[in-house]
Amino acid sequence: MSKTPSKIRPVVNESGIEIKPLYTAQDVLASGGVDASAPGQAPFTRGIHPLMYRHRPWTMRQYTGFANAADTNQRFKYLIANGQTGLNVAFDLATQCGYDSDAPEAAGEVGRVGMAIDTLRDFEIAFEGIDLDAITVSLTINGTAAILIAMYLAMAEKRGYDVRQLRGTAQNDILKEFIGRGTWIYPVDPSVRLVADTIEYCAKAAPKYSPVSVCGYHIRESGATPAEEMGYAFAIAKAYTDAALARGLDIDEFAGRLSFNFNIYGNLFEQVAKFRAGRRRWAKIILDEYGAKRPDSGWLRMIAGGGGFGLTIEQPENNIMRGAYYALVGALSGAQTMALCCYDEAYTIPTPRAQRLSLRTMQLLIEEIGLTDTVDPLGGSYYIETLTNQTEDKIVEAIKWADAQGGIVKAVSDGVIQAKVSNYAYHRQKALESGDLHKVGVNCYEDTDEEKPQVELHPYDEMGAKQQIDSVRKVRTERSNAAVERALKTLRDDAKAGRNVMPALVEAVKAYATVGEMNGALVEAFGRFKEPTQLWRQAG
Repeated sequence: MSKTPSKIRPVVNESGIEIKPLYTAQDVLASGGVDASAPGQAPFTRGIHPLMYRHRPWTMRQYTGFANAADTNQRFKYLIANGQTGLNVAFDLATQCGYDSDAPEAAGEVGRVGMAIDTLRDFEIAFEGIDLDAITVSLTINGTAAILIAMYLAMAEKRGYDVRQLRGTAQNDILKEFIGRGTWIYPVDPSVRLVADTIEYCAKAAPKYSPVSVCGYHIRESGATPAEEMGYAFAIAKAYTDAALARGLDIDEFAGRLSFNFNIYGNLFEQVAKFRAGRRRWAKIILDEYGAKRPDSGWLRMIAGGGGFGLTIEQPENNIMRGAYYALVGALSGAQTMALCCYDEAYTIPTPRAQRLSLRTMQLLIEEIGLTDTVDPLGGSYYIETLTNQTEDKIVEAIKWADAQGGIVKAVSDGVIQAKVSNYAYHRQKALESGDLHKVGVNCYEDTDEEKPQVELHPYDEMGAKQQIDSVRKVRTERSNAAVERALKTLRDDAKAGRNVMPALVEAVKAYATVGEMNGALVEAFGRFKEPTQLWRQAG
């Protein structure tokens, strides 16, 4: 007597695509076919460079920064000595929110989760002995990004670098701060204006510098699906592009310097398809919708990071394996830069040993595992090609949703997108708690007889905070306060008059104005953002 086969349970990935048990050439054709373009050719599904990692491996840019500039400088040099090829700088909350280290609001936060920066002198100390031509620097800063970009350019110029040839990146994606992290300062419209100021200024004064890295990463961490992560990031990038074009810039003057920061955690195949689809969609946006003439204007230049949400405090050694798979995804999907989360990052500032392990993970993929041998090694897979096409459709769906809200800027101002992402995060958390969403060591394969791990948190450096406060007060006594006041007046006047504030910021930085003083001048002109009190109940 034959047994009736049991029904195969449906599998649906996070982006909402149902996964079949088997894929064939017919699935690829039904989903839109295979992009026949070669790597290095638009729309860049297979990679933005013809030889990809055969020509040059991805940049390894671990996220680091803590305490004061001197301590961070030592960690920078440690990472470079261990093979890191770029710097990704973390700033403390006081710096991110525009407060000086001796401000009452900064108490207990100076240097806690990143490097404290008050004046140009801190940048001079932080990058002392580091060749800015050989090691590119990414500034992970948003609310005060215009101030710190001005500070970085002024520091480089003072050290004798040609700013027109200087490469580097600032995160400077304020719209995702409203959606996710929350280190906003000014209302939405003037915040977007400041991003446009940096794009316009860098296009003229520092044309090889990337003033914006649009961060789908944090939108994903806040609750969005992988396809939404990329779709909302593109909607944000289009808003910044429109703001720059309104200044009279040509699309080819700046589009090639826009960059992106995306997340990696979860299903390997979904992540690879996401990046292949996203690369193709961004090229279509810039080359077809905006009519850019230069093919490299349509490159999806990105840093891919192992998602912090994917890490766990339970069985933390498992995070070492997770990190290896995240790095594998980044390499298989053609990321130009990787910033791999460390195994202890779920509960503390990474130790030097943990950061070295993450570096070695990426170096193993390059030197031993063969990830740099060929371009787009998963290209041609029935599954990957079908999933790439279906994921692109989901990305377009997310962009259209943002457009239907009146555009991403309005969706942020009204709180609609915040509600939508938060709603998804709520359901994801409930799925974790119920066990519907599996997390090894958390809700499956738990060690019930194992004691909770003893977590050694990164201690708050009271002495370091005091030294930082003493330092900024010393700068105030040594600088020309008259020159600072003149620079701050120009900054206030330019902000109120609608002029680009970057030239005034550069001059204020050179006069050793503090972050808090420059931010205060901008707050006088723009005011502060107030979160929407009523979010759409229908969101989600």
